[in-house]
Amino acid sequence: DASREAGAGPWVRTEPRGSHEIRGGPYSVHVIQEGYAYTDPEGRVRADGTVTLVKGPRVIVVDTGSPGDGPLIVEGLRQRGVAPGDVTHVVCTHGHSDHVGNLGLFPQATFVVSHDVCRGHVYSSHGLSEGQGLPIDGWAEVLPTPGHCARDVSLLVRGTAEGQVVVAGDLFEREADEGSWQAVSENPALQAQHRRRVLELADVVVPGHGPPFRVIKGSGQVSL
Repeated sequence: DASREAGAGPWVRTEPRGSHEIRGGPYSVHVIQEGYAYTDPEGRVRADGTVTLVKGPRVIVVDTGSPGDGPLIVEGLRQRGVAPGDVTHVVCTHGHSDHVGNLGLFPQATFVVSHDVCRGHVYSSHGLSEGQGLPIDGWAEVLPTPGHCARDVSLLVRGTAEGQVVVAGDLFEREADEGSWQAVSENPALQAQHRRRVLELADVVVPGHGPPFRVIKGSGQVSL
């Protein structure tokens, strides 16, 4: 099960999902690259971020991996009938190099990079810094989810065959990351708050460094 942090609301547990594809309408969700993070035998941290395609009325890429991942991303999009020029929005959950490495593949898109929202050289005002969501349309919405970094965001996707999906970046490193995510968090207390919020919202979570996982809720005390 994923993290076990007490709070008010229903109890929550998680379980592996086993597939990178979440069908549905109007939106489907496709993990193009599954992220990872580990320490190698020489003590070096090796990591790359998850890259996710959200396909529907808008074509959204969430996080763009490390700089060397461009060909993999282009091929993953092609396999799902999408060219880089079809992408309307790119959401980067935070500014770490394994999440923003290929923004240049999508020069025509609207970018949401943490709390920076722009198309071309024109920046838009929004309420993310005040805790407000930023709707892309009636089904997809960028949510402020700080903690891992001060200006982290996640993408909430409604209308899939499995309910609400949250593409969460490093708010969750992976399923069953309790006891480990705090070491890479700028503000663990704030991150714990938003982890609880997302687990209460989501039926599926796509984490920053692992495969998607299901969220299963019951009644009583939250156990996140």
